[in-house]
Amino acid sequence: MNDAPAPPPLPSRGGTDGPQAPAASNGAPFRPSNPLIRLRRSVALRLLLAALVTLLGLLLHWPLLAVPAALLLLSLCLAELLPDLWRLLADRIDEAPAARLLAIFGLVVSVLAVPLALGWFDRYLAYYRTNNWEAIGAIGEGVIGAFGQILVALVAVAIAWRQVLIEQRLTTQQNRITQAQTIDSFIQGISELIVDEEGMLEDWPLERMLAEGRLAAVFGSIDTEGRARVLRFLSHARLLTPLRRDNRLGRAILDGEGNYEEDRIHGVPVMQLHALLRGVDLSGTDLRGVDFNGADLRNSDLAGCDLSGANLAGTNLAGANLEQARLEGTRFFYGRAQSASPCRPDQPPDLQSGWCSGAVVENTNFSGVQRLDPESHHYLACWSGSRSRASLPGGSKGIASLLEAPRPSRRAAAGSAAETGAAHPPTP
Repeated sequence: MNDAPAPPPLPSRGGTDGPQAPAASNGAPFRPSNPLIRLRRSVALRLLLAALVTLLGLLLHWPLLAVPAALLLLSLCLAELLPDLWRLLADRIDEAPAARLLAIFGLVVSVLAVPLALGWFDRYLAYYRTNNWEAIGAIGEGVIGAFGQILVALVAVAIAWRQVLIEQRLTTQQNRITQAQTIDSFIQGISELIVDEEGMLEDWPLERMLAEGRLAAVFGSIDTEGRARVLRFLSHARLLTPLRRDNRLGRAILDGEGNYEEDRIHGVPVMQLHALLRGVDLSGTDLRGVDFNGADLRNSDLAGCDLSGANLAGTNLAGANLEQARLEGTRFFYGRAQSASPCRPDQPPDLQSGWCSGAVVENTNFSGVQRLDPESHHYLACWSGSRSRASLPGGSKGIASLLEAPRPSRRAAAGSAAETGAAHPPTP
C-alpha cells in the first residue's frame, strides 16, 4: 500500500469550492518593453527623433511640421544641457576672480545706469537723431574711444590678476609638498635617532636632547595642520608618554605584552614638549588621542579641535581657548573629580585620589565644547574660575568653586576619595 499523500484537488473554474489559488506577490508586475517605453527612457532617442522630424519638415517644405519639431528639439536640448551648464556656471561664478569681474561689471552698469535714468545723456543722444555726423564722430573719438580704452585696461588688469591667483595657488601647493617632505624627513630622522638596528628603543640623554631640538626647529617651519600631524605621530608612537626606565641603564622596560611600560610618576618620556605649545595656534585640527604629558598650553588656541581621547592631565591650560572643541573621553585629571586638583610644580601627583594630577584650567574658554562628560564638567567647574564657569555648557549651578579656596592637602584629598567611593559627581 502506498502511504504517500494524495495531491490536492484542483480548484474549480466557476465555483468557490475547493482550495484557493495562491496569493499574488507584492512585487511590481512585469511590463514588456515596447518602442514607446524605450523612447520615454532614452534621451538620445528623443533627440534623434526630434532632429529627424525637423529635417524631414525642412526637406518637404512643411512649416507646420518643421516649426513644432524644431521647438520640441530646442526644448529637449535645453533640458539636457542647462543643468550641466548651470552647475559649470555656478562653479565658475563662485571663484574669486569671477566674483571680482562681476563686481567690475556691476560697477560699470551702476555708474552708467544713474545718468541714463536721470536723462543726463539725452543731449548727447540728440546728436545721433540730428544726423550731424561730424559731431557724432567727435563724440565717438572722445568719449566712446576713451571708454573702450578703459574697458581694455580693465580686461588686462583682470587677466593679470588671474595670473597672480594662479601663481598663488601653485605656490601654496608647492609649500604643502615641501611641508610634507619636511615632516617625513623629521619622522625618519627621529626614528633613526632613537631606534637601534633591532627596532628597540635606544634613547640616551643626548639623543633625547637632539630629538627635542629637532622638534623645536620643525615646529617653527610648518603650519597649523603640520604641527597637528607631528603631535599625532609623537603621541601614537608613545614618544611623549613617560616610560618606566631601568635604574642602571636608563632604558625603557617592556611590560611583557609587547609594549613599553608606562610610569606617570617617575617615568621619563623620549621627548618633552615643555613650552613649545605655549600660545600656539592649533585651532580646527585633529588631535585625537594625543598625550600632551603636562605640556605648557597657556594662551594656546584649541578652538574647534577634536580632542577626543586626548590626555590633558597635568597640562597648563590657563588662558587657552577651547571654544567648540570636541572633548569626548578627554582626560583632565586622574582619580575622582571630587578629590582631584590642579597640578603643582613642587608637588608629585597622586594618581589614586587625583591630588595635584589635574590640568590648570583657570580663565580657559569652554564656550560650546562638545561631548563633555559629567566628571570632567565637575572638575572644570571647580577649578576654572568665574569667567570659565560661565562659559561651560549647562552652567555650573550647584558646584562650588574651589579655585579661590585653599587647596586640600594630600591626606584630605585621599580621605575625600575614600569617602565618596563609587559615588558619581553631580551632573550639570
